[in-house]
Amino acid sequence: MAQGTGFGKTILIGDQFVLDEVPAIVSAISFETVTTVERIDGEGWVLEDNRIEVPGYKEKKKEQQVGSINRILEVMNFDVKKNPIKITVGGNLLAGSGVGASAASCVSLARALNEEFNLGYPIEEINRVAWQGEFPYHGVASGVDNTASTYGGLLRFWLKDGEQHFERIKTPKSFEIVLCNSGITANTAALDEFIEVQKKDNAELFASRLKTIVSQGADMKRALEAGDLEQVGKILTENHKLLVDLDMSHEILDYLCKLALENGALGAKVTGGGRGGYMIALTPGKELQDKVASAFETAGYNLIIKATIGGS
Repeated sequence: MAQGTGFGKTILIGDQFVLDEVPAIVSAISFETVTTVERIDGEGWVLEDNRIEVPGYKEKKKEQQVGSINRILEVMNFDVKKNPIKITVGGNLLAGSGVGASAASCVSLARALNEEFNLGYPIEEINRVAWQGEFPYHGVASGVDNTASTYGGLLRFWLKDGEQHFERIKTPKSFEIVLCNSGITANTAALDEFIEVQKKDNAELFASRLKTIVSQGADMKRALEAGDLEQVGKILTENHKLLVDLDMSHEILDYLCKLALENGALGAKVTGGGRGGYMIALTPGKELQDKVASAFETAGYNLIIKATIGGS
């Protein structure tokens, strides 16, 4: 029996447009999915999913999850007829849209298989396998979620001519954030189709908005490295407004962002694929973090993650 882990993540900017070669700033969060692999009698694989979840998330993602597991096994050339296994998924990462729940599952499964069967995969190969496991969830996976889940930390991730690249971002000190779930489970694969429609409807406007996001991302990286969280927050909020214009938000997410700002958050935006899932609020300092989280709870939104990101 062996265990593997994968971090959850949050994306500060560039969420939906990495496949369009827009760089994203992504951070792992200190909540993990833990997968255990154990050998069993018989043949094939069985699954026990014990993750805490946004109500209905696991059922909605069940077919995609099965496809993901099968793809990972195929990519790893793993024969479950010869080596039948039980896969048990758990951990403290809340399974929901927008925090890399699928990527964390893929990374943790790849690591558990690697450990149990002494496959000798280096971390780069674990990341590649997890990326492949993301395709059934996303249609086409950029690799940003699984890279954050595999390596951890605060990263700038981008695609160039189909190749994946990332670099670490160091900030003067770590800082607090709050993630709050809308209760809406988004279909990530359908979001890609939605974006394609926007491109066709008004290609010039879409290209202009992507150019703005690229500029915002570059400004955010500089602000993070300088420790200018006021500027980071300003960019977060400006980016959210642009995502609203792109119809990538949701009325509940808009409400939660407004509530966060009213309670002192330096910035707030939808995070992840959008049209459901989570939003992120920048809340440096434990006191402000608790205040914003409490405001969400008072408003009846209890699917909250309080995390600390950044640093060296």
